[in-house]
Amino acid sequence: MSAPPDPSRPPDPSPLPSAARAAVTLREVADRAGVSMITVSRVLKTPAQVSEATRARVQEAVAALGYVPNLVAGGLRSSRSHLVMALVPTTRGQLFGEMMQSLTDALHGRGFQVMFGEVGYAASREDELLRAIVGRRPDGIVLTGVVHSPEGRRLLLASGIPVVETWDTTPTPIDMLVGLSHERLGEAVCAYLHARGRRRLAVISGDDERAARRQRGFSEAAHRLGLEAPALQWVPAPTSHAQGRTGLAALLEAAPRTDAVFCSSDMLALGVLTEARTRGLSVPGDLAVAGFGDIEFAATLAPSLTTVRIDGTRIGQTAAAFIADRAEGLSVARPHVDIGFSIVERESA
Repeated sequence: MSAPPDPSRPPDPSPLPSAARAAVTLREVADRAGVSMITVSRVLKTPAQVSEATRARVQEAVAALGYVPNLVAGGLRSSRSHLVMALVPTTRGQLFGEMMQSLTDALHGRGFQVMFGEVGYAASREDELLRAIVGRRPDGIVLTGVVHSPEGRRLLLASGIPVVETWDTTPTPIDMLVGLSHERLGEAVCAYLHARGRRRLAVISGDDERAARRQRGFSEAAHRLGLEAPALQWVPAPTSHAQGRTGLAALLEAAPRTDAVFCSSDMLALGVLTEARTRGLSVPGDLAVAGFGDIEFAATLAPSLTTVRIDGTRIGQTAAAFIADRAEGLSVARPHVDIGFSIVERESA
């Protein structure tokens, strides 16, 4: 079941064609610090040769502008690197695998190679990788999510490198964007369960930002429908089968009359199904279960798992086209794309 269009959704924040962004230059840093370009270069390469006061002014300018030295050919780049860097929370499991494969295949077809970095679910790890990446000037950077630290966002804006944020939406993208609204997704799952007669709802969720947005959308929809606030059980991301089992056990201890559970991942939902079976609960008779991700086993479980499908192939292909077009000097006519989602109806709900 595809999610219906949302007429209340704000308009595309950037309807104009996307154009390449210029990188912050050494001259801009020098002008801001009130020193020569040679002095800036000395501060960056041999700081001991520069006075403490001058060093402080230059470092303040570097930080304020988000300047990162070009480590390729001393900043005189005569050709593209044909390299794209992609940062994902995890390279394990299937959730991001579809996107990674389609991104790699599509970029390879346009003459680019892809390197992946695993950032986990912490902004500090992303910042660490971004500092290493930006200075080497890849032809593009693909990010998972739209929540970044102020430092990370400043580095990306100042770099001039084409950036695609994926798997989420925001009215203030760094550059290009291909994703979906997790709030609307949570709302749609709540409405789906409510339409099937479920009234005592609950959520078992990983503690990452996108899952938290789904939970907020789910809870807000429950409030609008006049339901009690859904019971909530948080677990650390990345989520697992074991967390699904312990999460349901804790949930039923706190809210024993729960009749439907929305899980932030299919792996959590698998654990919930296992725990429900050991407790003698009928699914979906006593407890409806819905997951997120539609990973491979969801269709072959007994009962088969109702879940939310995200088109990872389309995310990867669209991000690849954005990066390749910009690297080749082409304009991206529609740089912000909401791919939506679909609820896959199966036996568990």
